Amino acid sequence: MKKLKQVRELIFKISNVKNLLKTLPLLAILMVITSCSSVRVATDFDKNADFNNYKTFAFFKTGIDKAEISDLDKRRILRAIETELLAKGFTKSENPDLLISLFTKSTQRVDVYNNYWGYGAWGWGGYGPGWGWGWNQQPNVSTTTEGTLFIDLIDANKKELVWQGMGTGYLSRNMEKKEERIKEFVAKIMEKYPPGMGQ
Repeated sequence: MKKLKQVRELIFKISNVKNLLKTLPLLAILMVITSCSSVRVATDFDKNADFNNYKTFAFFKTGIDKAEISDLDKRRILRAIETELLAKGFTKSENPDLLISLFTKSTQRVDVYNNYWGYGAWGWGGYGPGWGWGWNQQPNVSTTTEGTLFIDLIDANKKELVWQGMGTGYLSRNMEKKEERIKEFVAKIMEKYPPGMGQ
């Protein structure tokens, strides 16, 4: 009777581990999806600047040309910034109040998972045939690119930086998703302009 109770407890523990193993991959996928879709934003600004005085903008070509990204991506970013500023009531001008510049940086992240335990091996154990734990010697390797977009707003008269927004998140290599991802980056950053908005 005592042996039967121990066997039941062992089976209960094994079934709990099996259930845990079934849910862990789903939780991991959910974490990856939510972390990949989010853009982390930070801003900084000149507390002495009167942001109500800024009504017009133009792009600061000298600064934009220094950004180390493709011209295609630069145009995507500039279109997204222009859309956001126009939606905020700004006007594009040859004689602007604000000059818009940007720069980018990216880092490659390589994750290696050496979790050698696996589930799904058929074999014969002390309690008879069945599925059980296995040993896997193949490490899982994943590579992701995390990018940071800086949007600088420069007072055109003083030639001083008055606001900077920074968005960091994972980038898509999928060309169809790239434009949407850029729009998301810019929209999340520009939510914080002017200071006090979107806080």
